[in-house]
Amino acid sequence: MAGHSKWAQIKRTKAVVDAKRGAVFTRIGREITVAARAGADPAGNFQLRTAIAKAKAAGVPAANIERAIAKGSGQGGSGSELENMRYEGYAPGGVAVLVEALSDNRNRTAADLRLTFSKNDGNLGESGCVSYLFDHRSEVRIAARPHPDGTPSGIQEEVLLEGLLELDAEGYQLEGDGQEAVVHGRFEALEALQDGLRDKGWVVLEWGHTWHPLTAAVVDRAETAQQCLKLLEGLEALDDVSSVSTNLEIPESVQTSLTSR
Repeated sequence: MAGHSKWAQIKRTKAVVDAKRGAVFTRIGREITVAARAGADPAGNFQLRTAIAKAKAAGVPAANIERAIAKGSGQGGSGSELENMRYEGYAPGGVAVLVEALSDNRNRTAADLRLTFSKNDGNLGESGCVSYLFDHRSEVRIAARPHPDGTPSGIQEEVLLEGLLELDAEGYQLEGDGQEAVVHGRFEALEALQDGLRDKGWVVLEWGHTWHPLTAAVVDRAETAQQCLKLLEGLEALDDVSSVSTNLEIPESVQTSLTSR
């Protein structure tokens, strides 16, 4: 939606800083461990390839990746105690928040989440209270191949559209002044979608499953927006949390006032 800054975009601007935190390495290591349960060879395990690609993008050392794979595949201790969990709640202003976690202690994770929501004027709700506001889908971020002289190439929409007609895609959105695009499709289509985009010559930057908001909660008061961001950042800082999704949108005018504080 033009004229607004979404949480996903705000997070990308923080990615370099966040990647330096040990919590990010721990989080991605757990994802690798769980993915490796289905096999230690990335060539035959798409979930593991995805987790490894995420780890490399975040700068996780190769030794950490290898240890996580060994643990998940039963070669270096058991990783079977980790389980996927989903929690739902509200940020200030009625903004929907959906949290996914990987944890070996459900009680600890729930207590940490409840405390973080409470400290930041939010509420941890019941299962299903906000998930209906999201579409769980596949997303692949792509860029065009650079020119022979190394300068960036913009996304040519007509070329992209023509290619998407042959793939299991449902839509796309240009980002970064047209230098990148996010292509999305059904939850089950992730592997085929990213493989197909590569085959058509696009540079695949990242891919994964996301909870995409179906409606936006526009927060136009700077104080409320600041409270929401503080809650979301607090949730992301928790070791057990693997992803945080929200329908928060902040108008650019409010976003500007926040950065000037």
